[in-house]
Amino acid sequence: MRDLTDTRTRYLGSRPVKLFRIRMQQSEAVLAMSSRSWLSYYYQSRFYLTPLSYESLEYASGFSSEQCPEGIVAISTNTLRILALEKLGAVFNQVSFPLEYTPRKFIIHPETNNLIVIETEHNAYTEETKKQRRLQMAEEMREAAGEEEQELAKEMADAFLNEDLPESIFSAPKAGHGMWASTVRIMDPVHGTTYKSIRLDQNEAAMSLCLVKFHGQPEHQWFLIIGIAKDFQLNPRQCSSGFLDTYRVNPMGRELELVHRTPVDEVPMALCGYNGRLLAGVGRMLRLYDMGKKKLLRKCENKHIPNHIVSIQAMGKRIFVADVQESILMVRYKRVENQLIIFADDTHPRWITCTSILDYDTVAGADKFGNIAILRLPPNVSDDVEEDPTGHKALWDRGLLNGASQKTETLASFHVGETVTFLQKATLIPGGWESLIYTTLSGTVGVLVPFTSHEDHDFFQHLEMHMRSENSPLCGRDHISFRSYYYPVKNVIDGDLCEQYNSLETAKQKTIAQDLDRTPAEVSKKLEDIRTRYAF
Repeated sequence: MRDLTDTRTRYLGSRPVKLFRIRMQQSEAVLAMSSRSWLSYYYQSRFYLTPLSYESLEYASGFSSEQCPEGIVAISTNTLRILALEKLGAVFNQVSFPLEYTPRKFIIHPETNNLIVIETEHNAYTEETKKQRRLQMAEEMREAAGEEEQELAKEMADAFLNEDLPESIFSAPKAGHGMWASTVRIMDPVHGTTYKSIRLDQNEAAMSLCLVKFHGQPEHQWFLIIGIAKDFQLNPRQCSSGFLDTYRVNPMGRELELVHRTPVDEVPMALCGYNGRLLAGVGRMLRLYDMGKKKLLRKCENKHIPNHIVSIQAMGKRIFVADVQESILMVRYKRVENQLIIFADDTHPRWITCTSILDYDTVAGADKFGNIAILRLPPNVSDDVEEDPTGHKALWDRGLLNGASQKTETLASFHVGETVTFLQKATLIPGGWESLIYTTLSGTVGVLVPFTSHEDHDFFQHLEMHMRSENSPLCGRDHISFRSYYYPVKNVIDGDLCEQYNSLETAKQKTIAQDLDRTPAEVSKKLEDIRTRYAF
């Protein structure tokens, strides 16, 4: 009798698993089928199990022909299909749908799962302005021509007006600084179908949006609020006026009806629904709005935000407000006094780009210099806030650094190296554990996963320490120095560095594994387990 060793487990799906033997990369491979299909193959002394970006299959077999030397013949529902696999090493699958302008923000309609996207382009004309400019230039061509050339000039002007060059090939005309074009679009994220498109006027830049259910309105009725800046200048940041456009969304989530437009005095960069009302970050002012017949009604505001509000998120009674330069501030709304009170803030300045609430006391934030930090209120601060019924202590008691009287603690800090554009707490696989997902300006999609045991933390901490000494960067830079570029790295282990263990020489792998009291196979299995526990 012989025992099987070095077993690896992987969740493949909710249906019973079927295994089929095929040939891939001129060697044996296994095709596993469940609610989705997986390919297990051997490459460069390592086994890979990769999900296939294809419809659910029921049966398969190896297939070879002159056109398809390494193919698969498979059954999907009632059809017979012949497949050829390409790009086995690709770890990410994407489908692109072209839009008219640069997409800035989007939200998902909670009942229909349709996307509502705002597209805003600087240095651009709207379609209406382009038509006016064409007519103006054609008229100038006619006026510039002499009496003898009038007929020729008329023909040239008509040809110019009728000419339609695709902007995707010949590019769009440049309007100059301070010129903006924007569109609000409702689309199906699966098929890319556009259900509704609303073009804003020239120089109206859509900056923010959110879906709100207001008090006193029908229970099923959603309202879309869009923050717009008129004649917006980037540097210095200013605008001639701002607006909060309120649209009524139909039950199918495919149509928008303009209810009213609310003028504001600065750029509305952040919006958030809050207990049947609207929280709006208008410049450096945090305002609470309610629904009115002719416009949104301002209920209260806080003027103590230092510079400019870029993000607002709410959970329960807590409001997490991100300043463009002074990190994250924690605010609560006192209904009896009708006040928005800042009760805690951060001790470090951070140029926040995005935030994500992790729990009632904890928030994750990222800045434009490529750092991710997790901030938490100490337990005693949380209790003190709830035991201050008047709110006067939090309102008037100015503490450290002329900020709020309470300060948050930095639980973790890590330098990603790229500007982070989005943070979201999510589950990537059915029945999996939650993780913090981030995306960057360069297109990177990364995941920060929490350790659930001291044993795992201790193992990866020692593995990272050995990798720093045994596999130093090619340019000779210290790894800790890079990950601590702006703030000292704290309570975060570099998974990318640990993953390089499998690419080390066999002798180095054995040396590191012996120091960890494990075999190289056990170290490799541990790396694979921590990866597959949270993602495919």
